[in-house]
Amino acid sequence: MKQLALDIGLARPPSLAGFLAGPNEAAWRHLRLWTESPTRSPVPTYLWGPSGCGKTHLLRAVQEALREQGARCGWLDPSLAEPPPFDERWSVVLMDDVQAYSAVQQHAAFAWFVQAQTLQRGVLAAGSLPPADLALREDLRTRLGWGHVFQLHVPSEPERRAVLRQAADDRGIFLTDEVMDFILTRFSRDLASLMQLLDELDAYALRAQRAITIPLIKSMLESE
Repeated sequence: MKQLALDIGLARPPSLAGFLAGPNEAAWRHLRLWTESPTRSPVPTYLWGPSGCGKTHLLRAVQEALREQGARCGWLDPSLAEPPPFDERWSVVLMDDVQAYSAVQQHAAFAWFVQAQTLQRGVLAAGSLPPADLALREDLRTRLGWGHVFQLHVPSEPERRAVLRQAADDRGIFLTDEVMDFILTRFSRDLASLMQLLDELDAYALRAQRAITIPLIKSMLESE
């Protein structure tokens, strides 16, 4: 059955606390400890895995956590055609979808990496492939792989069901098996999107003063 992409707007910024880790608990715990530490280690961290495993969500969640602490972060992804020079006010450099970097972006990423390490600043990067398989310039590729490396996995259907059930229970939301089946077969399968959907459903149901049912979900999507 065709899955629908979730495109109804974030109810709240991505957060580490709100990320349901599932099979990616080791990486999630590492990032929580790292962002909460008063003396963050400058050893880089690299996350890799397929689309839908939560890489971008985790990077954005780290960015948001550091922003709340008053820290500034450098951000680089393939959409930034002309990256700026490294800013010494940055506490951390965040690099997403590194496997798709152009030559210009690779040059900037390497320069950012060197500057961050010189100043003992953190580097958190993510890509779809392990460091050894990245088709990047060698000096950048090797630096991405020398620190902490975590492989992320897309949760299985039973894992997604268990996480969604627990998240709903934590919010005091009752989801019938039919509603669970509808959500899990028709929406994006990554956990970040499912949690986003649950937040939207909770808010919409409260406004409508109705229980969360399949007709309610359809009504919410039609109203967007």
